[in-house]
Amino acid sequence: MTPNEYQRKAMRTATGKCYDATNAALGIAGEAGEVADEVKKFTFQGHDWNPSRVVEELGDVLWYVALMADLLNVPLEYVMQTNIEKLERRYPDGFSNEASVNRSE
Repeated sequence: MTPNEYQRKAMRTATGKCYDATNAALGIAGEAGEVADEVKKFTFQGHDWNPSRVVEELGDVLWYVALMADLLNVPLEYVMQTNIEKLERRYPDGFSNEASVNRSE
């Protein structure tokens, strides 16, 4: 499945009040928090590592990212491509601490 196919299929479930930038932004933050919570439970609370739960939460993050992109009328592939272009500008030779400290942007 391509990112744009995902976006199209995911947006079949975005209806009514949920099709809103505030909902998208809060959803991204909330679901990212659930990813972090899984890591916290494993790292500090003695829970078993549950990769399938993390993948499930990443899917929820992705749904809200697709929603925000849709609200902005941009395909998810465009969001991905512009991010890669930004990373290539910042770190043309790959990430390093020195490149991060001395980047021009």
